[in-house]
Amino acid sequence: MIGTLMAIQVGGRTEHATKVQEILTKYGCNIKTRVGFHDTDENHCSMDGIIILQLFGKESERQDMLDELNALDEVSAKFITF
Repeated sequence: MIGTLMAIQVGGRTEHATKVQEILTKYGCNIKTRVGFHDTDENHCSMDGIIILQLFGKESERQDMLDELNALDEVSAKFITF
């Protein structure tokens, strides 16, 4: 069973990645799987990225993580529930 997923769009990765990582570490026991994407090739590295999380644990903790992420500039997080 997949359960609850969270999609996080991060703008300005070099500027905001540290704070996003701090929040993800804080809620690390609620994260089963983490996959990150950003556009890159030999000539370009995008400053925007997307992180997909497979979540576990109490709904209140997942909601707290979502709220903390959405409080950051250039970060947008949403649940994807099946």
